[in-house]
Amino acid sequence: MSQKIKKIGLLTSGGDGPGMNAAIRSVVRYALHYGLEVAGIMRGYQGLLEEDIVPMNHRSVSNIINRGGTILKTARSKDFATDEGKARAAEVLRRHHIGALIVIGGDGSYAGASRFYEKWGFPTIGLPGTIDNDLNGTDQTIGCSTAINTALESIDKIRDTAQSMERVFVVEVMGNQSGYIAMEVALAAGAEDVIIPERSFDYEAMHQDMVEGNRKGKISYIIIVAEGAAQAPVVAENITRHTGLETRYVVLGHVQRGGTPSGQDRILSTRLGAAAVDLILNGYFGKAVGVLQDEINVINLKDATRREHTDMDRRYELLKILT
Repeated sequence: MSQKIKKIGLLTSGGDGPGMNAAIRSVVRYALHYGLEVAGIMRGYQGLLEEDIVPMNHRSVSNIINRGGTILKTARSKDFATDEGKARAAEVLRRHHIGALIVIGGDGSYAGASRFYEKWGFPTIGLPGTIDNDLNGTDQTIGCSTAINTALESIDKIRDTAQSMERVFVVEVMGNQSGYIAMEVALAAGAEDVIIPERSFDYEAMHQDMVEGNRKGKISYIIIVAEGAAQAPVVAENITRHTGLETRYVVLGHVQRGGTPSGQDRILSTRLGAAAVDLILNGYFGKAVGVLQDEINVINLKDATRREHTDMDRRYELLKILT
């Protein structure tokens, strides 16, 4: 174990996701087991700049593995985005005798953590905490599994109403720059179509398919929309105008961020939390941890930011074949 690191800081940043608490629990208890002190930093980078730092012990993380959200709270910080903010953050950490920092967050959080390490040399490790599953170096990110299941549960219920009332429903799910959740949900729900940021969409063809399907007796449709690709109310209005079919829309919104984490997210978070501490114990910094083919994977933090899924066309083709 590195003799230089005796105390680590831990924060959650950006959007929250189910499983973050499980990751916090794993980091704290694993670090304590190996003799490290742990300081919890409230409200992400902004809380770091404001020195909102609390000591954490074994009991601090009792009974949180099954809770959604994050007990450390989270926020986005414009101040930390500046070089002056990062310099001040390094001073705060040193003043509190924190020798390394673990950041649980997504693309923006990783970008800040990477620059913090590269320019200021502060030992930093990243854990992939984002429901969008859009980070390099890992097959799954913390929160994605639960977000998909949450959306899917709602869509299954909407399908019942769509069939009973013979209507079209447009369901908007989260995903600003990533259509991963939308595509996975569409496949799992047996949706008729999906609109995502990664591929252009032929609205005219969809309208024609719906008119033809309705002529042949198809009475209900589910269209999934990623929030970054289109707005559900607009899509629904256009469907009604071009097809004459009665259309409703539902925006699931932030319900997808909350709730009890799935077993998959709890296990992923637990494994990654311990892996992050292991890197610190062995003197490896500026890294991000993930899981590839069920094995712990470590890459440079600067390379772990936004990932684009390259198989969306093939998944869409599968969706349409099975419709």
